[in-house]
Amino acid sequence: MTVTFTLLLAWLFCVVVGLQVLSCALVVWRLRGSDPFQVPRTHPPLSVIRPVCGIDPYLYETLATSFSDLAAAYEVIFCVAESDDPAIALIRGLIADHPEVSAQLLIGDDVISGNPKLNNVAKGWAAARHDSIVIIDSNVLLPKDYVQTLFATWHQDTGLVTSPPVGIRAKGIWARVESAFLNTYQDRWQMAADQLGNGFAQGKVLFWRRDLLEAAGGLAALGHDLAEDVASTKVVHAAGLKVRVVRRPFPQPLGQRRFGEIWSRQLRWARVRRDGFPWLFALEPLTGMLLPLAALLTLALVGVVSPLVVPMFLCLWYSAEWLVARQADWPATVADVLTWIVRDFLMMAIWIGAFAAKGFIWRGNAVQPPRQTAE
Repeated sequence: MTVTFTLLLAWLFCVVVGLQVLSCALVVWRLRGSDPFQVPRTHPPLSVIRPVCGIDPYLYETLATSFSDLAAAYEVIFCVAESDDPAIALIRGLIADHPEVSAQLLIGDDVISGNPKLNNVAKGWAAARHDSIVIIDSNVLLPKDYVQTLFATWHQDTGLVTSPPVGIRAKGIWARVESAFLNTYQDRWQMAADQLGNGFAQGKVLFWRRDLLEAAGGLAALGHDLAEDVASTKVVHAAGLKVRVVRRPFPQPLGQRRFGEIWSRQLRWARVRRDGFPWLFALEPLTGMLLPLAALLTLALVGVVSPLVVPMFLCLWYSAEWLVARQADWPATVADVLTWIVRDFLMMAIWIGAFAAKGFIWRGNAVQPPRQTAE
């Protein structure tokens, strides 16, 4: 092995491990420090839009958290695309159980893009009475103070407030693996980016000011990319504003999962990232464990470093994630750490698989990248 190649491997190892430790340190510091955002005593009224499609696990519980204690300060709009959706009866029951809150169910599909979720949301956006509007997926479990949290995170330079999902109540190994993807990987990087002032959107929660999105072309503008979160990030950055992430992301109960579900979902998200931010996606292998492990094993095989360094590296790598999980009160048992390892091996396969096709299937709908038209 040449000296140049040895130095290149050593440099790769140090850079990737440094990124891992830095991202974990930023999140631990974020969670341990005092909350820089003060909960406002008063805030504008809010329209809450929750698109629903079918019966997901814990659906009644997650939708019920839409109703906070601020009944007079907001409205809730449930959106369903099909008139025979089995969730309709459940939603009507929820509305009847909360007469103190202004709530309604809208049924129908307004095709404004190739994104089925946006088509479902469009009628809710048009019906919303208030200028502050948040779109929240049906499987997000909202804390009681979620309305205050959203407004507390909004600053003068903010164009959008978002929250990635925290995987909780995982049943079985594959649900734990999905939790590993969500929590100590995706959430960690999103929170770390936010700490550095470069936050990006996650479609689970999108808190908008109506005039900002309307100035960019309205809700249909979010259909210019494969997913609304990528388009949202671009809209906000084009306006010279920032995407802010809530200090502690909102949870999503997972329940049981199968391997095929995890694979297809992660592959779908990977293709979204590849289509929306190709240069960042090209660098994603630098955020996983496999490249530094391969570099270290190569150095150990040629005698540059001791083989004992390999377990020390793995201990450092996953200890940093464990500290994040403990500080955030996320699942952090020995079994969870093992699923983090499984996740890291799957990450590379998913990254490679993302190049096999451009679109994906979402809830039975084929979603393809929007065609680019010449100006």
